Formats: sequence, structure tokens, C-alpha cells
Amino acid sequence: MSIYENIQSVRKRIEGAAKRSGRHPDEIILVAVTKNQPVTAIKEVIESGIADLGENRSQELLPKHEAIGDAVNWHFIGHLQRNKVKYIIPFVYLVQSVDSIALAKEIDKRAGAINKVQNILLEVNVSGEKSKYGFSPDDLVKAVNEMGKLENISINGLMTMAPFIDNTELLRSYFAKMKELFDNLSRARQPNLKMRYLSMGMTNDFEIAIEQGSNMVRIGTAIFSP
Repeated sequence: MSIYENIQSVRKRIEGAAKRSGRHPDEIILVAVTKNQPVTAIKEVIESGIADLGENRSQELLPKHEAIGDAVNWHFIGHLQRNKVKYIIPFVYLVQSVDSIALAKEIDKRAGAINKVQNILLEVNVSGEKSKYGFSPDDLVKAVNEMGKLENISINGLMTMAPFIDNTELLRSYFAKMKELFDNLSRARQPNLKMRYLSMGMTNDFEIAIEQGSNMVRIGTAIFSP
């Protein structure tokens, strides 16, 4: 199958999951994960109607942005080192993987230097795996409160990476927990808190994630695999 055909297949699956959760498919944002993909393949994705691209590494993101420009929304979705922040802030739309207060402060500093308010998501380690980055669910509210004084970030929601497991019910419980955290924060009042995106779900689990409330999915393999 071509990239275009793969995207059409993914969109149909998104549509089915959205309808099962009582929502319209247009509410779900599809972010194409372009890790390790050449510019030629990425251009096929854009020509297929995808407006959001996600990259895991700054060293890949920079040359791809140089080649493609600002025709799309660039998302940074991988672990971001503080010394790399200055390179991506000028053009990235959404940093999805803010996993510490120190990183949020660095983003705030670099964004302030260019008079930008940077949209971010807070990464939550909902499964408690030691190998994953992110805030614990119990520390999330405290972290949000500490970030409340940062004027050059806008907390737009939450992101998580669920474990790669076959236990559907356990996955569903993790995603449901994320939706609960998202809804609770959505009721909070804070100047830089604008809860818009719940980013959860990848190739192996995005339909379950959508059924539990995700409105942004990050898909790579299902788009680029032959």
C-alpha cells in the first residue's frame, strides 16, 4: 500500500473509534510521526492532507524543517534535552513531551527571548514504568501550579505513552486515567493553562485511546510501513 492508502486506512479507523466514543472524526488530530523518514516520504504525507508532523529528535527535526518549512504544524514528541530547546523553539508549534519543571522553565526562557508563547503538553507517566519519562499522576497538579508563573508557555494539555502490551483492558484503564487527569485540570483556573489536547495513542493502540477520550494520536508505523 502507498502512504496515501495507509493514511486513508488510518483515517477510517479513527472515524470508527470516534463514532464509538460518540464524537465526530474531525475532533481527532492525526500527527504523522516522521522519525527516520526521508523528506520525499514526508512530502507524500503532506500531499495526502496531513497538516501535523511529529519528530522525536532535534537533530532530525532541524534539517526537515529547513527542507519543508512552515507549511505544517511541527510537533516535538520525543525526550527533549534542555540544551536543545533553543534550536527548536523558533518554529515548533507544540512541544508534547515536557516532563519536568526544569524543562518548562528552559522553554519559557527561550520563548521569552523571541517574544513567543510556546504551546506545550505535559507528559505523564501514567503506567509508572521506570523506563519512561513524565510526571507521575500524583505530582501533576503540583507541577502545573509551579508552572503557573511562567509567562511564555501555554499548557495546552497532556500527553502519554502507554506500555506496549496486549492487555486491552489494562491499556483502557491507563487511557481512562489520563482522561480523568485531563478533565480535572480542565476545571482549574490558571492564566497559562488552556487544556485543548489529550495526546495519547500510537499505531498499536490509537483506537482504544480515542475510545477513552484522546483527541490527538501520533501515528508512524501505520502510515509509513509498506
